[in-house]
Amino acid sequence: MVENENLYQETTHLDRLVHEPARLALLAVLYEVEEADFLYLLRLTGLTKGNLSAHLAKLEQAGYVEVKKRFLGKRPNTLCRLTPQGRQAFESYLQWMKRFSQQVRSP
Repeated sequence: MVENENLYQETTHLDRLVHEPARLALLAVLYEVEEADFLYLLRLTGLTKGNLSAHLAKLEQAGYVEVKKRFLGKRPNTLCRLTPQGRQAFESYLQWMKRFSQQVRSP
């Protein structure tokens, strides 16, 4: 019998919005900074503009990220920040991953 059966079952309940690699990367960046602009996120994640926009839209729709559009002079600028709900979702994910990695035994 597997000792960590409940732990394995919990994987099916992970927040898939956070678990997706591109969104996980975005949340990790935003977790470390107060806010980040679109170009900074683009550069750090290596995503395309379209992919970055789509992932930010999903995170914003879930209430995990706040997106503000503004102009700097005549240039558009998009600022993103983690919401308290997004911070909690990311921290919960990290806590679960830590427990998971500590409890899973190597074959």
